Amino acid sequence: MTEDRRGTGPGLRGPREGTPLDVDALLDDTRTRIVVCCGAGGVGKTTTAAALGLRAAERGRRTVVITVDPARRLAQSMGLVELDNTPRPVPLPESARGSLHAMMLDMKRTFDEVVREHADPERARQILANPFYQTLSTSFSGTQEYMAMEKLGQLRQSGDWDLIVVDTPPSRSALDFLDAPKRLGRFLDGRLIRFLTPPATGAFRLLGAGFNVVGSVVGKIVGAQFLADLRSFVSAFDTVFGGFQERAERTYRLLQTPGTAFVVVATPDTDAMREASYFMDRLAAESMPLAGLVLNRTHPLPSGPGARLGADEALAAAGSLKESDSHPLAAAALRLHAERVRAHEREERLRARMLSAHRGARVVEVPARPEDVHDLAGLRGIGVALAGGTEGASSTGGTASPGETAPEDS
Repeated sequence: MTEDRRGTGPGLRGPREGTPLDVDALLDDTRTRIVVCCGAGGVGKTTTAAALGLRAAERGRRTVVITVDPARRLAQSMGLVELDNTPRPVPLPESARGSLHAMMLDMKRTFDEVVREHADPERARQILANPFYQTLSTSFSGTQEYMAMEKLGQLRQSGDWDLIVVDTPPSRSALDFLDAPKRLGRFLDGRLIRFLTPPATGAFRLLGAGFNVVGSVVGKIVGAQFLADLRSFVSAFDTVFGGFQERAERTYRLLQTPGTAFVVVATPDTDAMREASYFMDRLAAESMPLAGLVLNRTHPLPSGPGARLGADEALAAAGSLKESDSHPLAAAALRLHAERVRAHEREERLRARMLSAHRGARVVEVPARPEDVHDLAGLRGIGVALAGGTEGASSTGGTASPGETAPEDS
C-alpha cells in the first residue's frame, strides 16, 4: 500500500483522513459525466452502480447504467423483463427529475459492431465468420473488459446521456479493467501472430518458401486448420486493428479526465480490502480521478442504551444468565450483541489500516441487509445509504446480523 492517495474527482473538496464521500455532490455535479464502479468480484459493484444510477436519475440527470451482471434479478429490480446490449428505459415515478436507462454488456455483439464499423462489408464478413475470431470474441481473457471500455466510449460519443455509470466486469483482479485493452492489443499485434501471417508483398516475398517450411512445422503442432484460420483472421483483421488501438487509447484517456470519477467498492474483509487498495494505488499511478471508497455490508453498532456494552461484558452476562437458567432470550440477544461488536471492531481495524495507507480517501459505508435487492425501492434504499442517510435500512428490512447471509452480486 502507498502512503498517500488523495481523491481528485468532481464534487470533492478539502480531503482529510476518513472524510465522508459526498455521493450527492458527486452525482449532482454536471462536470461528472462518467462514474466507474470497480473492485473485486462479489463486493456489490452491480447493486452499487444501479443504485447510483437511480439516485442520479431521480435527482435530474439523464443516466445510463452499463452492467455486466447477467442475473435477471437486477433487471427485475429496475422493473424490466430483461437487459441486453441496447439501453432500455427504466420506469421511474413522476417525481423523478431525470431519466434512467440500463443495459447489460454483450461482449460478442459489441465486438461485432466494432468490426462492422471499421471494416468494409466483405472484410467484415470474413472476420465474423472466422472460427478464430469467434473464439476470440467470446472467451479470450480480457475481451469482456475491453468491450466494456469500448461500449463506454460508444455511449459517451453518442451524447444521449449526461451521466454514464459503469459496472466493471467481475474478475479475479480488479486491475483487469485497466489492463485489458493493452493486453488484447499486445496479443493481436504480438510477434507470434505476425510471424504466423505469411509475407505477401515487397522483398518479403523472397521469404515465402522459408515461411512455408516453418509454417508446416507449426501446423503439425497446432493443427493445419487452426493455422489456416489464424492466418485468415490476421490477414483480414489487419486493416481494422489500428481502429481498435485508437479507440482503446481514446477511451483510456477519457478515463483520466476530470469528468470521470472512480468509485472503488469493497466489503470489510481482508481480500476485498487488499484488492481495493491495489486498485486505488493503480488509479493514482495512472492519474485517474478517485472519488472514494464504498464499504458494503458493514455491521455498525446499534444505537441505544446497550450500544456501549463490550463483547466480553455481553458474553459474561450471557454466561451468568445461562448458569441461572433464566431469561434464555436475553442470553441469546447478548451473544448476538457480542458477535456484532467483534465484527464491528474487526471491520474498524481494516478500515483504519486502509485509511492509514490512503490518507484523504473518502469513504461511505453501506450496512449489510438481510435480503437481496429486488425492486426499485430496494435500490433507492441503497442509494440513500450511499448518500449517508439511514432511511435505506428500513426500506429493506433493517441491517443484517453477523450470522445472516449478505447479498452476493458482482
